[in-house]
Amino acid sequence: MSTMNGDNLHHRSVPQTTTLLKTPNNISINKINLKKTPNYVSSNGKMSDQWHTQWWSLADASFLRWTAADIIGVFKYHPVPCFFAVTLLFFMGVEYTLRMIPPSSPPFDIGFVATVYLHRVLASSPTLNTVLAGLNTVFVGMQTTYIIGTWVIEGRPRATVAALFMFTCRGILGYSTQLPLPEGFLGSGADFPVGNVSFFLFYSGHVAGSVIASLDMRRMQRWELAILFDTLNILQVMRLLSTRGHYTIDLAIGVGAGMLFDSLAGKYMKNASSNVAEEDGLCRNRPLLS
Repeated sequence: MSTMNGDNLHHRSVPQTTTLLKTPNNISINKINLKKTPNYVSSNGKMSDQWHTQWWSLADASFLRWTAADIIGVFKYHPVPCFFAVTLLFFMGVEYTLRMIPPSSPPFDIGFVATVYLHRVLASSPTLNTVLAGLNTVFVGMQTTYIIGTWVIEGRPRATVAALFMFTCRGILGYSTQLPLPEGFLGSGADFPVGNVSFFLFYSGHVAGSVIASLDMRRMQRWELAILFDTLNILQVMRLLSTRGHYTIDLAIGVGAGMLFDSLAGKYMKNASSNVAEEDGLCRNRPLLS
């Protein structure tokens, strides 16, 4: 009988270990190491190329490595997503039990309900309505001046590009779904667009433009000006609801649109700067590269 020395033991044990690691899908779930790194994650923490061509593997499922401390940590360190999860369940209950508005009735708008008193005041005082409309038009001019000025004066076109993205998308969506004019609309020749012309309801370009300008001010640390614009934007929202110039959803989406297109403009400028710099070797302080 041959003796088993250390070398033989070493060589005989390697294939066994290699065989087990080479086929992770054969590992029993009962014997899986819950702390091991998933097979689709490489040593540098990034997704491996092989993962993109594989189906999900239950043996590598993330929840198998969860502990009670992990579950408690979700509520402790991530209260905002937990709050949204609760609101998701709440509004699912509201949505599935709500009586639908019939086609013959005007849409229900909670913003109109909240501004009933202001609507009555403006309806009884056309002069006050016109004055507030004129002031709102001045605010729109302030937005426009700042957004264009960041490009033509400071050489930073991000806010201008964001506004172009935003108004283009607004035109497409506004034409695609043309909402009815809210009941009780209080128009004014001093409101923007000036002259009681038609306009798209969805979504509010007034609000979105103000958000784009405010975000740029914050990037430049112009805090006082940003706070001023945010305050005027809130007053603008109240006036638009009071005059029934926009539905609540128009204004809410306007806020989101301003944030979205500012972010997209930032990504566009970053990619454009990289591409132009690689091709032409231009300096960063050129207007189109800021």
